[in-house]
Order: sequence, then structure tokens, then C-alpha cells
Amino acid sequence: MNQPKVCVMLSTYNGAKYIDEQLESLLAQSQVDLHIHIRDDGSSDETIQKIRGYAKAYPDQIRIIDGENVGVIGSFFELMRQTQPIYDFYAFCDQDDVWKPYKLSRAVVKLQSGPLDVPLMYCSSTQMVDQDLNHLNVWPHLPPKPLSMYNALVENSCVGCTMVLNALTFEQIRANVPSDLTHIIMHDWWIYLFVSSFGEVIFDEEPTVLYRQHQGNVLGGSNDKWFIKWKNRWNRFVNGKNHSILSKQARLFLELYRDKLPSHQQENLQRFLNQLDCNGVKRIGYAFKMPFYRQAFLDDVVLKLIYVLRKI
Repeated sequence: MNQPKVCVMLSTYNGAKYIDEQLESLLAQSQVDLHIHIRDDGSSDETIQKIRGYAKAYPDQIRIIDGENVGVIGSFFELMRQTQPIYDFYAFCDQDDVWKPYKLSRAVVKLQSGPLDVPLMYCSSTQMVDQDLNHLNVWPHLPPKPLSMYNALVENSCVGCTMVLNALTFEQIRANVPSDLTHIIMHDWWIYLFVSSFGEVIFDEEPTVLYRQHQGNVLGGSNDKWFIKWKNRWNRFVNGKNHSILSKQARLFLELYRDKLPSHQQENLQRFLNQLDCNGVKRIGYAFKMPFYRQAFLDDVVLKLIYVLRKI
């Protein structure tokens, strides 16, 4: 019986310190026909030399795409553009994690149990670790609320390095990547929004990725106390760094997919954007009854607050 063909899309940037561990863990994946596409985003350290060494040793499995520095969002979308739709499943990969040997095979089994004719995406919890792979905590836990468009519009509940897509998801997103990526918050968030709107998200509580936390890792989970997290988030909103990112991404998504969305989703999305232009009283009324939600109670309160303040 033929093993499922899985393409892992890995974007690198000055990742020489940990890239060997990541690639070794990819090559150790079991029960899949593995292919790895690596795009380097203009590294200035030894990353290129290291990945070329692996490509030379595994020419049938590893393909390197050289590129200029376009940032993490552009790099992953360029990987999608340059990956032909000839595989059964597609996974995203960071440069400094370690995957358990059954990460891909477990994801494939979960995806194969889902419907065949809709976009599907697998994601999972991660085992957070320090620089030396000592275990910290598991993050994120199983979301308590549905992984629907009404969550995905205002929160990313899926970690990009755990994502595995079925072929339909990959092909549909690849065929409709916006020419201007500046209003996309992150590639994984955009894909979560797409799949939750048109298909099904499968969340696995089993951590299959050792998710390394270090000074260079500015995204993802954190061990900070909740009040430190929220102080930092509030400061970012006050300083303007996060202003309008959610509404800009929502507007772009509606622009691209309006005709494909069910009418009730169209209407709810449009109302979410329109109510921002109303007076304060109407914004308050809408914020406290809108269908969009974040998973945690405190996160949801902050969502309503930043909506009323037009910081969304």
C-alpha cells in the first residue's frame, strides 16, 4: 500500500543554530512519503550551507528555494506558490522546533477520517520547551469554544507549525493568495480563517511538536503570568502597534471570498465592519452581542473593549 505523500514547507531565516535538529526530526517521520521544500528568506549565517548539505544528502526528498528577504508571511506564501499541487497533504514547519516521529502520520490519520469534499486542517497542542529541549508546559490546550469563523476572525487558535492541510485546502488557498499581503496578520491565521469558514478544523490535544521558546522566538506561547501578558497587550494597543489589524484582515477576507461565503456569514462579517463607523453607544451595544468571540473569558472582554475603542 502506498504511503500518503506529504509536503513539508519550511521557511528559514538565520536559523543555523537549530536547523539540524529540526531537519533530522523531519527526516525521521514515519509512515509517510516525505518531501521537504525549504525556502530561505535571505539568511546571512550558515543556514544556507546547512540546508544545502541536507539537500545533497537527500536529493529525492529535499528541495531548496532561494529567495530574497520578504518576511515570514511572504516567505510561506511563496512556498505555497512554488509547491505544485501534487501531494496528498501539506504541512508548515518552523526552523527551530523538533517534531515527534509520528507527528505527520497522526495528522494524516485524523484528516483521512474527515469528509473528503471540504477543506480540512489539522492542528494540535505543542509541548513547549526551552532552548535545550527541557519541557515547560503544554500550549495551547483544547479550545473550549468552537473553531469557527466567528472565532477565527478575531483570534488565531491554531499554531502554524502544527498545521497539516488536505489537498483541497492547499489548492484553494494557493489559487487565491492576495497580491498585497500587508493586511494579513500571519499566514497560519489566514488559513485558519479560511478553513473555519469553508470546511473543518481538527484540533488534536496530543502534543506532537517540541515548540522551542527562546529570545529569538517572538511569536507563540509564553510562560508569563496573565497580568503581565495583558499589560503588554494593552501597551501595544495604546502605542498603536496593533491598531486595525483585525478589521483590515477581515475586510480583505470579505473582499476575496464574499461570493463564496454563506449569506449569514457575509452579513455578520459586513456588520462587524460597518458597526465600527457607528457612534459609541451603538458600538457598545454591538460589542456585547456580536457573534464573534475569543476562547478565554478575559480575552473576550478585551476584544469587546478594543472594538468599542475602534482599536480592532
